[in-house]
Amino acid sequence: MPYFVYKITPDMRLTHIETQERYQDARATVRNLRAEHAEGAERVEGEDADYRMIFAKHQLEAERLLSRPKDNRVIGED
Repeated sequence: MPYFVYKITPDMRLTHIETQERYQDARATVRNLRAEHAEGAERVEGEDADYRMIFAKHQLEAERLLSRPKDNRVIGED
């Protein structure tokens, strides 16, 4: 199964960047995009995009998984 790299904006718009077969290649791509964004973020205000990598069978599944809200983690007992 491939790794999909996405740009995610605060309003949850997903932009497919690329698809990689190897984890190491996808991880390097995401790290490079995050580093470039961090350098450029100082110059461009209001650009709060995030870059994510996800492992899925196909692109539709990747987008569905990324669009789903995360569950709140519970640590310990209440």
